[in-house]
Amino acid sequence: MKTVWKLQDAKSRFSRVVKDALTIGPQYITRRGVEAVVVVSHREYEELISNKLDFKDFLLNCPKMDQDFEIERKKDYPRSIEL
Repeated sequence: MKTVWKLQDAKSRFSRVVKDALTIGPQYITRRGVEAVVVVSHREYEELISNKLDFKDFLLNCPKMDQDFEIERKKDYPRSIEL
C-alpha cells in the first residue's frame, strides 16, 4: 500500500517522509487533495533514469519491417462541395 501525505503534514514531518522513502519506498504527497509529487530514494531515482535509451539507440532498437512491407492507402475521394 502506498503512503500518502498531505502537503502540510509532509512539511512538518519532512525527516519522517525522507526516512520512509529510504526504508519503505516512494512517499506520495498531495496538494489540495490531488497527488502532486513523489519522494523517492536516490537509488530508486537513479534506477528510473538510467534505464532510458537515448533517441538514437531507441530508433536502432525498434523492430525492423520486412522488405516486402507495403502501406495500403485508402482510396477515398474528396467530398464534393458546392461553391
